[in-house]
Amino acid sequence: MADRQRHVLLLDLIDDADAIARYEAWHADGALPPAIGRSIRTAGVTAMDIYRAGTRLVMVMDTAEGFDPAAKAAADAADPDVQAWETLMASVQRPIPTAAPGEKWVEAARIFTLAGQP
Repeated sequence: MADRQRHVLLLDLIDDADAIARYEAWHADGALPPAIGRSIRTAGVTAMDIYRAGTRLVMVMDTAEGFDPAAKAAADAADPDVQAWETLMASVQRPIPTAAPGEKWVEAARIFTLAGQP
């Protein structure tokens, strides 16, 4: 769809079974703090799923037309609820090896789409 964009982002969890279990519990249905869900939706995120394979996380995020990652980052930085959530998440997360210094979730580049195939 032309009016939305899909973003695929990568991040790792620390290699610790208890940390992984906590992360999954924090993201279970109904467990997300309402302020965090509001922040995500208000920024123009229309759908978000996180998948895990081992310690690797893959976030698939659909956004509305006009979604501005820089504006979302600025709003998050000014929101104490989001900052508390990010601090909690940072206790079990680590950047993927190819992340730039200070980069958390790394956007993956799409290299294939079935729509572009015969």
